[in-house]
Amino acid sequence: MEKSNSKKSANKSVDIKTSTNNLFLNIAVFILLTLIIFMVYSIYLKLTNPKSENNGLAQNQSVSEIIQVEVLNGCGVGGIADRFTDFLRNNKFDVVNMGNYIRFDLDETIVIDRTGNKANALFVAKALGVKSENVIQQLNNDYFLDVSIVIGRDYYTLQPLK
Repeated sequence: MEKSNSKKSANKSVDIKTSTNNLFLNIAVFILLTLIIFMVYSIYLKLTNPKSENNGLAQNQSVSEIIQVEVLNGCGVGGIADRFTDFLRNNKFDVVNMGNYIRFDLDETIVIDRTGNKANALFVAKALGVKSENVIQQLNNDYFLDVSIVIGRDYYTLQPLK
């Protein structure tokens, strides 16, 4: 009689352990299935929406009311950043910084978009007379300005000196 009671109690402890393990396995399977469904849905959305994010941004960009600009001397001519700063401020641009670039051997002036709104950089380039192929993007969240201008040795062909 004792043997049958001990078998029943042993079966109960095994059953509780097994049912607890089954519960955890069922929860894990449910979580994995939910994750797989989410990933399949995400892939479906990517495949059915052929537009890339960059193309959408380029079409919807507009020129800001206030464009904050940085003017850097990249040609080594003294006082050139001051002349460009005066020109830009007279044309309603907000020049927030002026200084020297890391080197003084740039042949052509470049306009750098810092925020991802290339329309601002193109607008500044047009105001200065800089070619649109000299407008580049270098996004940097540490800068609190929209556009950087690095003045090159072609400064005499640009609007501030005409």
